[in-house]
Amino acid sequence: MAASYRLTLEYEGTRYHGWQEQQNARSVAGELRRALREALGEGNPVKELGGSGRTDAGVHALAQTAHLRLARAIEAEELRREVNDRLPADIHVLDLAPAAAGFHARHSALARSYLYQVSRRRTALAKRWVWWVKRPLDAERIAAAAALLPGRHDFRLFCERPAEQPSTLVAVERAEVAAAGSLILCRLVASHFLWKMVRRVTGALVRAGAGELDLDAFAALLDADSGAARLAAPGRRPLRPAEWTAPPSGLFLERVLYPGDPPLPPLASTPPVVTVS
Repeated sequence: MAASYRLTLEYEGTRYHGWQEQQNARSVAGELRRALREALGEGNPVKELGGSGRTDAGVHALAQTAHLRLARAIEAEELRREVNDRLPADIHVLDLAPAAAGFHARHSALARSYLYQVSRRRTALAKRWVWWVKRPLDAERIAAAAALLPGRHDFRLFCERPAEQPSTLVAVERAEVAAAGSLILCRLVASHFLWKMVRRVTGALVRAGAGELDLDAFAALLDADSGAARLAAPGRRPLRPAEWTAPPSGLFLERVLYPGDPPLPPLASTPPVVTVS
């Protein structure tokens, strides 16, 4: 019987075409598989490696979760050290521990938490981890718009290729906004997210914070039929969330939550240096 493990990883996604393994592009999962193969050798092949979900090109992770199945059991901490020695500096395995045979990084998860960092100032040190928005932003306006997000909504207007999704309905559990020095932090928690959903929601929140999108218009976007009607309404300014997609630089997969896991910590920036005003 295969031995199962749960891995927790952090990575700086700037150099990668996302988490998912790709034939002709460098990915985080591809680097992890290579490091595992080198550490384990031919005598203990990787039977299965899977993540909790994809992160797009350029998106970072504070705690991505993966499951690993090996032909035979191995000492977990020793393997973690061996793998980290073979990974590039911008990918790191934080934890590697034995898991139940049925543990699956995606199917066993209860929720995912994403953090987005918007900077209200130019930064030389943190530009890889923020979206610098030059126009003035009001954090309270962003928070008021974010307060409309919890609940079950149709996010078709915030999704890339919605016709390819089994459903565009998503139940958002939490939406938090906090100011931290020059930063505005946005956290979204849901059971799952659609492709580019977090970045487009963030783009819409920023427009609300800049006074370019009122709360009624933001609410209409959460009702796909109403939002689509608004898009087509004569004499009204078009609402096109795809054009507002926030860049990947400010987005972090913060945590993947499983039964028995501790709750999320208070909303805070990462790394701390970016909070400097």
